[in-house]
Amino acid sequence: MLYLGHSKPFRPESRLTRARGLARPVLRIFVAVGLCLISISVVAVGLFAFLPVPVTPLVGLRAVQAGASGRPIRVAKDWVSIEAMAPHLLKAAIASEDFRFGEHRGFDFDAIEKAMKANERAERRGNGRIRGASTISQQTAKNVFLWPGRTWLRKGLEAWLTILIEATWSKRRILEVYLNVIEFGDGVYGVELGEAKQHAVAYFLHGNGRAAREQTGIGDVAEA
Repeated sequence: MLYLGHSKPFRPESRLTRARGLARPVLRIFVAVGLCLISISVVAVGLFAFLPVPVTPLVGLRAVQAGASGRPIRVAKDWVSIEAMAPHLLKAAIASEDFRFGEHRGFDFDAIEKAMKANERAERRGNGRIRGASTISQQTAKNVFLWPGRTWLRKGLEAWLTILIEATWSKRRILEVYLNVIEFGDGVYGVELGEAKQHAVAYFLHGNGRAAREQTGIGDVAEA
């Protein structure tokens, strides 16, 4: 123990004690916020297992972008039950976006591995990332609750919400919500609304799902 004149004894451990004392309230705040967010997400996912999704963060973001650029703010969306959707539209969406939709529990790890290898090859050639592996469940989690972007924070939240959705919703409900909130044009959300309805099947059949369509034979279904 070191004494400096008449000053109090210097105890190095006292600084560590004070630091711990300051860290505890901060840690409590983080834990409280984390538990609050988890609770909100569980409640929201539980409610939307039965209720239509009234609005999404993407709708608000697009409205802000339109207003900032001087364009008219347009929000056109109409909730349609899956029973009222054309069967070939449902099949086309699955074939194009996630042809293992009925087999996985939210994540297609085989597709993720292939996408990682394809992107590594593309980046070595200087082409950047060219392939994604998000399932319909992941896209639904993102479209309903989150914002566009590739940050690790958003990806982490998307993974958590995907697990919740898969644990709470049926596959039929996931597909219903996905097709009702998908952005299909400037201010147009949902494949059964106006012009979007006319082009939905064409998009899914002739967009990014050609290889999946060949594996599932969905082309024959859509043309029948």
